Amino acid sequence: MPQNTSASTKIQQHGRLLRVLGLAFGLAVIIGNTIGAGIFRTPGGIAQLLPNEWLFLGVWLVGGLYALLGAFQIAELGTMIPRSGGQYVFVRHALGEYAGFVVGWSDWISTCGSAAAVSLVVGEFAGVLVPAFVERTVLIAALVAIFFALLQWRGVIWGSSVQNITSLLKALAFLALIAAAFIWGGEAAADAPHIRPQGIALLMAFLLSLQSVIYTYDGWTGVVYFSEEVETPARNIPRALFVGVLSVIAIYLLVNLALLYVLPIGEIAGKDFAAGAAAKVVFGRHGDTVFRTLTILSMLSAINAFHLMSTRVLFAMSRDRLFTKSAAAVSSGGTPQVALLLSTAVAVAIILIGKKFETVALILAFFFVANYALSFISVFVLRRREPERERPYRAWGYPVTTAVALSGSILILVGAIASDIAGGTRNSLYALLALGASYPLFRLLRPSARRNA
Repeated sequence: MPQNTSASTKIQQHGRLLRVLGLAFGLAVIIGNTIGAGIFRTPGGIAQLLPNEWLFLGVWLVGGLYALLGAFQIAELGTMIPRSGGQYVFVRHALGEYAGFVVGWSDWISTCGSAAAVSLVVGEFAGVLVPAFVERTVLIAALVAIFFALLQWRGVIWGSSVQNITSLLKALAFLALIAAAFIWGGEAAADAPHIRPQGIALLMAFLLSLQSVIYTYDGWTGVVYFSEEVETPARNIPRALFVGVLSVIAIYLLVNLALLYVLPIGEIAGKDFAAGAAAKVVFGRHGDTVFRTLTILSMLSAINAFHLMSTRVLFAMSRDRLFTKSAAAVSSGGTPQVALLLSTAVAVAIILIGKKFETVALILAFFFVANYALSFISVFVLRRREPERERPYRAWGYPVTTAVALSGSILILVGAIASDIAGGTRNSLYALLALGASYPLFRLLRPSARRNA
């Protein structure tokens, strides 16, 4: 891929991350990373839990507002501590090595898991489009994950160029699908009345739905994984966060409005891919093919973004001596190659193990929200401990917006545990066990002779 003169000059600087990424990449990684398989898989489950159009749209709006409030906080942290590595960097600085390790460990595993989950969707859809691939879902998923890792192996310019192109294709594909639904879809037929949950049952249904929505929105922090690689971070990080989050909110609400315009909510409920059913209404017998092709195209940017992000988390932890030193090595092209190799290996291992998508999504959502909560706590801690430190962006509405975002995170986590207890599921337990496993790993990997500064 072509490299501009400025970027090519900077790439001659060996052995460290390169400051060659602009605002366009920040937007591309947020859109590409956030809009993945979740928006295709979750509406059916949410409509089943909340069989009412206003509640259905309301939970998507609440999830979007939660992301926006969070973006105010992350923008402050990302400009105050412009180091690549995502939320791990902030939490380690504010709350210490072990808290940072917990966030880094869970973020790394969950991002690798997201790459695996999306790759499996690509493999599944490829099997439907090409019957010869129907028994090769896992193989295709693994090959796709490895292919994008190989592209990034060549350097950050290749990885960022792929991200920009695939994210643009994704945004255009969604806009085309939304426009087609409103132009050719026709209004949905009247739906039969549904019995919706009441009281505590309604609250539990809403919180369980919100878990899925949070997973679907997760990725809006994407740009802070590359803070020291972004040009003019004090300006471009907040811009990427706010424009990116608002863009995703708009796309998600329009997608769900388009679904409700084409299909009654009763036909959305319980469907694995409600957008596919809507595409059949819009495009007739070609609808399923159109939908699955667009889905595969849109998933590619997510896989590329997940590889980029998981690699930076592992790199940052290794640079701070909280993981193997070799994973902090950076190629002349600006890629932490050992970190990329290990991250890809974990993603492929998860693909080979294979889990039901919805279960994986709910477990990962618990990780994501727990990490958000620790980041929001970090804002309070650093405002108190380092009041004089330069903050190119200060969180709008602090401390109210910070407290609301933190309270929302805690409520979602408590609701997740309560929903598991009420429903007899173990998603939160699995997540807590995985988090618990971080402590012996921390003791094993952390140098015993000294603590890192």
